[in-house]
Amino acid sequence: MAIVVRLDVMLAERKMRSRELAAKIGISEVNLSLLKTGRVRGFRFETLEKICEVLDCQPGDLLVYVKDEPSQQ
Repeated sequence: MAIVVRLDVMLAERKMRSRELAAKIGISEVNLSLLKTGRVRGFRFETLEKICEVLDCQPGDLLVYVKDEPSQQ
């Protein structure tokens, strides 16, 4: 099971740079980069809400569940 973060896709669709989004939601570019790459264990709903507000999207536009392939034994 994997949750895939599609923040980079939404940024491209909105023609916005990471630097601009980071400034608008009040987090560092480094932390935003970690969110974009999915290298975080979690993040605050407050941050998710700000991202959705700025990008005019829903949480489901940013997070996608991808089912793991069954392992071959």
